[in-house]
Amino acid sequence: MTQKQADSDFGAEIELVVVTITLDASDLGSLLAILSKYVVLSRMEAGCRNIDLVASETQHGRVLLIEKWDSPEAQIAHFDGKNMVEMARACDGILAGAPVVDLWSSITAHDLT
Repeated sequence: MTQKQADSDFGAEIELVVVTITLDASDLGSLLAILSKYVVLSRMEAGCRNIDLVASETQHGRVLLIEKWDSPEAQIAHFDGKNMVEMARACDGILAGAPVVDLWSSITAHDLT
């Protein structure tokens, strides 16, 4: 059974929203501590399918957050919410530049269950 079929069986089709946030750190240790807390707390939010934190093997100090949300409304609520605001404030002074945030349309993105 596909995820779409399973969701349809329960009366709700999921409109998966994928967001990436690329951050370049001037202080990688501090950034990883902040983002680790952010990931754990954000994964517990309503509508969060998953959040992954990965580090670049080619660009020292670059990390990428990959977030999957059930709906645009869940994603917007998260971006306006406490965890995102707290993370953004905590990153003040430890980034080498502005984060790059991108919103993606789901073509084959899904959760493995």
